[in-house]
Amino acid sequence: MGTDANHERPVGSPAAAVVHRLHERGQTLATVESLTGGLLSASIVEIAGVTGIFRGGLVTYATELKSALAGVPEGLLAERGPVDPDVAVALAEGGRRRCGADWGLATTGVAGPEPQDGKPVGLVYVAAAGPHGAVVRQLDLDGGRDHIRAAAVIEALRLLAEWIHAADAAQDVDDGAPTGPAAPVGRR
Repeated sequence: MGTDANHERPVGSPAAAVVHRLHERGQTLATVESLTGGLLSASIVEIAGVTGIFRGGLVTYATELKSALAGVPEGLLAERGPVDPDVAVALAEGGRRRCGADWGLATTGVAGPEPQDGKPVGLVYVAAAGPHGAVVRQLDLDGGRDHIRAAAVIEALRLLAEWIHAADAAQDVDDGAPTGPAAPVGRR
């Protein structure tokens, strides 16, 4: 496993933590990946016991496949391009819907070596969508292509873990809609 956004090795496995928590909840997960090209799904399926929770994943590296396979609105892609927070959310929601999963997790960004469509190398968006909405996080990563992709995987898994934790905490309080530090950006 690589290093996170701060170039530190995570304590424990972020994928194992997510798989364990979803197993406890009896819920499922799907992924949609662009810049990570299957690395996120691979990190999840390395965990023993994942069969019961991982529905599948889409690798939508080509921009047109983000629409065709994950259901990202063509107008959104045409207006903003594939590296955008709303596109990340649409990817997560589309993966969740297309794969029939409770949760969707998505990555999009620029791993380099060159900028893409005016977006700098290291600009990454990770998004998680679940039963109560979606959340997106912008990452401004440095380092080479391998580090950017590995850090995006770790940070996406962390975001999902925080979002699940927020859903658990909110459920203990009231209606189950997450609030707090991992509250959604643009709840849908």
